Formats: sequence, C-alpha cells, structure tokens
Amino acid sequence: MKIKVSAVSYLNSRPFIYGLENSDVKNEINLQLDIPSVCATKLIENKVDMGLVPVAILPDLDEYHILSDYCIGADGAVGSVLLLSDVPLDEIKTILLDNQSRTSVELVQVLANKFWKIQPLWRDAKENYETLIRGTTAGVVIGDRTFPLQNKFKYVYDLAAEWKKFTSMPFVFACWVSNKKLPDDFIERFNHALKEGLASKSKVIEQYKNDHKTGFDVKDYLENKLSYTLDEKKREALDLFLGYIIEEAENEVMKIV
Repeated sequence: MKIKVSAVSYLNSRPFIYGLENSDVKNEINLQLDIPSVCATKLIENKVDMGLVPVAILPDLDEYHILSDYCIGADGAVGSVLLLSDVPLDEIKTILLDNQSRTSVELVQVLANKFWKIQPLWRDAKENYETLIRGTTAGVVIGDRTFPLQNKFKYVYDLAAEWKKFTSMPFVFACWVSNKKLPDDFIERFNHALKEGLASKSKVIEQYKNDHKTGFDVKDYLENKLSYTLDEKKREALDLFLGYIIEEAENEVMKIV
C-alpha cells in the first residue's frame, strides 16, 4: 500500500517535488499536488498519510509527527507572503484574508495584534479578491499569485520580514507532517529525497525561470529568499508562533466576517 502524500503546488515546493519525483521513494508514495489549504484538509480528514502543510493546522490534529529536517521557511523577507495596501498600516480599515493558507491568515493577525497594534476588520477573501485591494482595504496574498502584484501597490508588507522584526526569529510556513506513525526507514528515504531535491535547485530554476513573465527573480527566490532547513532556531520560532495562535484562539482575539 502506497503512502499518500499531499504537497504544496507552489513554486516554493518545487525543489522538494523534484527530489521526490527523481528518487526511488516515488514508487512508495501517491503524490498529490494541492494548494496549502487543501493539503491541510486532506491531512485533517485522514485522506492522506502525510503532507507539506501550513503549520497553523498543527493544533487541530489529534496526532501529528513532524517528519523531516526540511520545511518551507524564511529568515527575513520571503517575497511571496504579502500584505498589499494602498495606505500605511495605521490607515488600513479592512484586511482581506487569502483562503489558500491558514498560516498566513494567523500570522497577519498575530502581527496586527502584537506588533503593529492595529485593529482592522477581517474579511475572508472571495475569488479574484486581488481586484478589491484599494483605498483602505488591504489584502493578504500568498504564493505564486504574488509575483505579478509586487510592484502594483504603494505599500508591500512582507509577513516573514515583519515577523523577523517582531521576534528576531525566522519563520516556518509549512512542514512535512504525518497524522500517524510512519516507518523510520521510509522517513529516512523520504528525507534523503528532499535533500537531493534541494541539491538540485539549479535544475528547478532552469525549468521555471521562464514561467513567470513578471520580472520575478526565480533564482533569487529559491536560493536566497526561502530557507528550507528545519533547524533548532526554526523549531523554536514555530513553538512561539503556535503559542500565539493558541492564545488568540482561547481569548477569541480575532473575528473574521
């Protein structure tokens, strides 16, 4: 029986996908590519055995195991998790929340409450909501959809950079998580495939550098903006972030309409 795996379909995970698809472990898995929110739902609903999932869902899992030495993270500006606005933070009245990843939603709310000290109205974003970002209405946009938007707004707040200013720590957006215990030998092979994928980033860059016609620098993004190693500092930052979102959930700090 193959192990079912859901992985993020964005550019940031392509080195991982390359490693999995070019290793023997591909014969042991059923790999599915999804947006982050679908990865999360599949893992929560036990439709897959493991996934590259937004870390904000970890408190919702009855059982979870962080499996890998690797993650989707950043130590400073990441370039693809943004709050876009026509006005500065203290003039924002409404923030539209990207429905593709709960981590970015939780992160912007933590920053608003604890760092920026603003109290906007929070709204779940609908399809094509990017066109509604104007005036005092800002919006969180993540992933590949940010690439053509970065030069279209006067104010661009990189959420990973803002977290770094707030905590002096890196940030973990997603990590490899299972909802059950998996064999140690499989995890070792899986982890090795991810390592090999990261070592082959140049091939991924060559493959995708012409996919984005927006002037977005794929090489800089994959090599410099993203930080893929789940080291001790990132694990500490992850624990801090999870503590914040649990605290805010308990206190019902944020209301989304």
